[in-house]
Amino acid sequence: MKIARGIIGKMDSVLHIEPVYAHCDYPCGIYDPFDAQLAAHTVIRMQELIAEINEHAGGKSTVEDMHSLVRATEIKEKYAEMCKNELRILWGDYFKPEHVQANSNLHELVFTAMKEASKARQTTDVKTGDALLEGVMQIAEVFWKTKNIESKRVDAPYPTKRKMVLPKL
Repeated sequence: MKIARGIIGKMDSVLHIEPVYAHCDYPCGIYDPFDAQLAAHTVIRMQELIAEINEHAGGKSTVEDMHSLVRATEIKEKYAEMCKNELRILWGDYFKPEHVQANSNLHELVFTAMKEASKARQTTDVKTGDALLEGVMQIAEVFWKTKNIESKRVDAPYPTKRKMVLPKL
């Protein structure tokens, strides 16, 4: 065992092996677009808070304002990337060719939502967060449709005061 760790350690020092993370890489059948929606709401909320910080500062930022701005920006970017990851899991692991055939716009929906998540990382404009959330909700509607479960848009219980898609159970 000690020899194997030594060999792996040497390989890692040369190859710089990055850890790989996945939903589970086992056909568990547990998928849900909820986390992508939650991440999109978080992006929007951080964009709103960044706007509030900028408005409060009025061109005269304090160290506290700058600290808050950096933290909100870091969180916004983290959750935009998290949203992309959740969409990648749905696209790569859940959706199947028959889902794409039955929902001809599915490829475009996922592609566009991924691009919107990237835009949301690049800007603080809430419109990009709104576009991301809309795309994710459309994907959620398709997701539930593939399971023959009706879905509905409901008011989300978050400060964003926007909607989210949930299954009608």
